[in-house]
Amino acid sequence: MSKIKIFSLGGLNENGKNMYVVEVDNDIFVFDAGLKYGSDKTLGVDYILPDYTYIKENKKRVKGLFLSHGHDSNMGAVADILYDLPDLPIYATKYTLEILRRDLEENNIKGTNIKEIRPHSKITFGSLAVFPISMTHSIPDAVGYVLYTPDGAIVYTGDFVFDSSVDGPYKMDIGKLAYVGKQGVLCLLSESVYAEKRGHTSPNNRVGDFIRQILQHNENRIIATIFPAHISRLQELLNEVAKTKRTVIIMGKYLQSLISSSIEKGYIKFDKNKIGDLSNLNDKDVVVLISDEKEKPFMNLERILKGFDKYIKLKETDTIFITEPPYEGIEKRMALIMDEIAMANVNAVSLSAKNHLLHHASQEDLMLMLNLMNPKYYFPVKGEYRHQVMNAELAEKFGIPKENIILKQNGDVATFIDGKLIDEQEHIPVDEILIDGKSQGDIGELVLKDREMLGDSGIVIVSCTLDRNTKKVLAGPEILTRGFVYVKESAELLDESKNICLQVITENIELETKKVDYTAIKNSVRDKLGKFLYKETESRPMIITVIQEV
Repeated sequence: MSKIKIFSLGGLNENGKNMYVVEVDNDIFVFDAGLKYGSDKTLGVDYILPDYTYIKENKKRVKGLFLSHGHDSNMGAVADILYDLPDLPIYATKYTLEILRRDLEENNIKGTNIKEIRPHSKITFGSLAVFPISMTHSIPDAVGYVLYTPDGAIVYTGDFVFDSSVDGPYKMDIGKLAYVGKQGVLCLLSESVYAEKRGHTSPNNRVGDFIRQILQHNENRIIATIFPAHISRLQELLNEVAKTKRTVIIMGKYLQSLISSSIEKGYIKFDKNKIGDLSNLNDKDVVVLISDEKEKPFMNLERILKGFDKYIKLKETDTIFITEPPYEGIEKRMALIMDEIAMANVNAVSLSAKNHLLHHASQEDLMLMLNLMNPKYYFPVKGEYRHQVMNAELAEKFGIPKENIILKQNGDVATFIDGKLIDEQEHIPVDEILIDGKSQGDIGELVLKDREMLGDSGIVIVSCTLDRNTKKVLAGPEILTRGFVYVKESAELLDESKNICLQVITENIELETKKVDYTAIKNSVRDKLGKFLYKETESRPMIITVIQEV
């Protein structure tokens, strides 16, 4: 019998940054390592990682990091983790590894212990074993994981949907899931993103009929935004284009490489002869594909709308087709883009977030998974806390006792001893790592607070020059402001600010001993000048004092 701990380093009460840890006695198994992208509130931060300090501190006990599929929310943090832990064992399916290797090459990072796995092929670790099972998602080779322990199986579903229309690398093996459920599941970790949506996700995740109507009712050029990670949506579009006489133009090296490689390896089925080049760009019956990255949503489309694109110039006969429904956090951005399209007098078509769903489990999908697994304990993961609560309510309706349903936040530990949940109130320290640009490492909360202060009230720089020998004030203090007040209309305010600073500086200079307390000057200027400026303007600008000697 074992002592098992299950907790999350990211992914609970949020969208993205998924990273779930299962400890069985002395062995650690990590499932997924994702990121989430910055928003307007994160003030220039490009993406956010889960704090993986716990993994670094216990790296010798980590048996492996198991990736469910190739989306950034589930594997986007791997490159940064491998920068610190190059020997960390990584397990993933073939297509997921292709995406990972491309990411590692772009960042010049080497992973020395990356292993390709196949669905339904058990990986043994002594008395424990991990068993990957094929799941249906919007990207090929998605899997869920079963961790076999002496006290029963622990199942992590990853992202999934029940859709009987798919096959090949998208097909879910329901038979294997049912077999695992019959063997006995101690705890099921299941996603919660669509827990508030009634019914099954399928067929609302399929948009072939909608795409067909767009192609039929718009005779001229169509410019379609593609989210490269959703290969199944791209396949639906290409399937409908294949039924017409239209030619496809693929813009951008990354999208060209992705589609070409996926066709060659059989992940996308499409006749390459129907792919044109730039000479066909202005033909009447072409479909132009441009990428839409989550990191900078609609960036390429916006460049076209503003007339900055080198190759594509909009025509009033064009139709812009946004192939993904708006997801949480992007609604405002999409509304602005649709407004810009309207101002350009161009036709626009987009998917409805209500009628067209992504490949996540809705209520009936979650209930079906519960029925197949029949777990003793249920742990809703992935999604805002309200989604986790809805998922928990579904489980309770299904018949799982309320005391066997685990609702946690990041860092909260669920402990099982001999197969029984013990509430030990243990908490693992968790945080976020803020990444700006290509710099490795956390830029920190202090930097973010400085950016917030600069954006809110601007900056005031106080500059003063002293004589190196006598320590007398030679010049200044001068006041320089940016983003605070309009200088020409604030002469009196700045003059009084200079007087306050001069008084503070002279008070902290001992001419007889020729000593200057620079720390006291900076602190006093920040304190007294800050209070004065707040009294006069009700603003708190960042104040920086620069004292130099000549």
